[in-house]
Amino acid sequence: MEIKYIHEPTDLQCGQAVLAMILGTTAEHICDILGNDRETTLAEMKRVLRDNGFTVSNERVQVRVKAELPPLCMLSLETPRCWHWSLYCGGTFYDPEHGVMDDFPASNRRYYWKITCPEV
Repeated sequence: MEIKYIHEPTDLQCGQAVLAMILGTTAEHICDILGNDRETTLAEMKRVLRDNGFTVSNERVQVRVKAELPPLCMLSLETPRCWHWSLYCGGTFYDPEHGVMDDFPASNRRYYWKITCPEV
């Protein structure tokens, strides 16, 4: 899967940016789908992905190091400022706030939900 990085349009739209990167659209379009331009919930994240043919694991898995991550997953990170959505794909972190990175952004606790692409 090829990811085009999207920076969060506002400090509250990290979830919309993550969904937009996965779906290949814009954060603004995701805001329209959700009817929400503020924080996204786990239920909203899963619903949008599943509505678009993706499989999302039901369980939240705590992770400490990059090697523990599946090939594609959404991340919930406890950063110094707040809880934050981020994306991991194929060895690279696509963080809506911090950019494209080789390792996790600064965070105390980290969780992921595995994502599987739709069958083509």
